[in-house]
Amino acid sequence: MSNTLKINIPEGFEIDSFEASTGEIKFKAIPKDIKERITNLNDVIRENGKTEEEFRESCKGLEPDEVAYKMIKEIVKAFNEGWVPDWTNSNEGKYYPWFKMGSPSGGGFSFDGYDYWRTYSYVGSRLCFKSADLAKHAGQLFESIYKDFLTV
Repeated sequence: MSNTLKINIPEGFEIDSFEASTGEIKFKAIPKDIKERITNLNDVIRENGKTEEEFRESCKGLEPDEVAYKMIKEIVKAFNEGWVPDWTNSNEGKYYPWFKMGSPSGGGFSFDGYDYWRTYSYVGSRLCFKSADLAKHAGQLFESIYKDFLTV
């Protein structure tokens, strides 16, 4: 006799909670848009199929800017959902967050927009987003990580 019960989770849903005393399982809808699914670095790591522990282990012994670089690579990978820039296609947009650092007004490190280019590059290909919207969103959401990468 097996003590295993298999439950098929409805498509588009995930387990929200399980109440051991009643056996009740609650489901919640999985957000469709990547910007809804990712709200913090832990979401990024999970979206990429890793555990927080695995990511922490991979960062042991690295300098803060190196850890930030690894984080940004994970952020870009998650938001791009498998998209990889095609550097042979000059008609394909490639985007990255653009920051205004050390402004005279005392704004310090603040998000300033995003940039678009066709045949030249100011940023490593691993750090490009597939859309301006994603570049802006990620730049705002993870501004402190970008700051660590660019200034530490």
